[in-house]
Amino acid sequence: MGESAKAAFGSIPGTEGMPAFSLRRRRDAAMPVLIAVPHAGRQYTDGLLARLRHPGEASLRLEDRYIDLVAEGVSRATGAPLLVAHAPRAMIDLNRAPDDIDWDMVATGDSPTGVARGAAGRRARSGLGLVPRRLPGLGELWSGQLAESELTARIAGVHRPYHQALARTLEALRDRWGAALLVDLHSMPPLGPKRGADPAADFVIGDRFGAACDSRLARVALDYLEREGMLAVHNRPYAGGYVLDRHGSPARRIDALQLEVCRSLYLDRHLREPGAGLAETVRIVSALVRRLADEVAGGAAPSKLAAE
Repeated sequence: MGESAKAAFGSIPGTEGMPAFSLRRRRDAAMPVLIAVPHAGRQYTDGLLARLRHPGEASLRLEDRYIDLVAEGVSRATGAPLLVAHAPRAMIDLNRAPDDIDWDMVATGDSPTGVARGAAGRRARSGLGLVPRRLPGLGELWSGQLAESELTARIAGVHRPYHQALARTLEALRDRWGAALLVDLHSMPPLGPKRGADPAADFVIGDRFGAACDSRLARVALDYLEREGMLAVHNRPYAGGYVLDRHGSPARRIDALQLEVCRSLYLDRHLREPGAGLAETVRIVSALVRRLADEVAGGAAPSKLAAE
């Protein structure tokens, strides 16, 4: 496989220049698919942890626990470029719009965000806006309000450059191949029992109900997973969020899919650490990415797409 390069970008507030995310890509653009992981960041600052009421439980539930390990394995196997956030979701949620803010949790200051203080969006009202506020069973996550200047720093250091890098990479792939696909990779807790009359899904394919992606790509993904013996569902209960709304543009030949992977597939039985199923999950998702890449490229450069 061709030589790859990894670059770090952004800056996590409260650190001495720790990068907010990294981008790994091959110089020969091996395929027109970008894998992005917005919710697996584990670089918690001391200040962030000190203000969390339940740091261990809250961080575990907010993270897409170790889904970045799946993504890294898929990127190595396929050559697909990989964008991984290191800033934790507890600090800022990269799958939320920059104005989806619960302003009641923000202390008014003299360093404005540049975001109008409008009414909170649906996700912010539920407690999971740009900065998560509360979780079911835990209640309020923070011991005090967030300074507006700190919110500004999080948007400027993490959120804005992440989405700029995501847009630039997709556009470069589209310019190289004529089309590009974003696979926005997430993980989900088990949605229910895996056995019985109505087993819970292993994967959820989200495409904003067709707005973010050509419908044939979702069908290809669902068909492939079914042939692998996996139970996959479409848009329920996860259709995608801000990432797909912002970057999915089928009219511009940039499609975006959200792929939710059940954590029981690749974590241990406590859903805390990598488990025995990690390698098999990497194999399944790698083959899915190759299949989608073939579809997006329309058969272009088959020798590249088959390379490992």
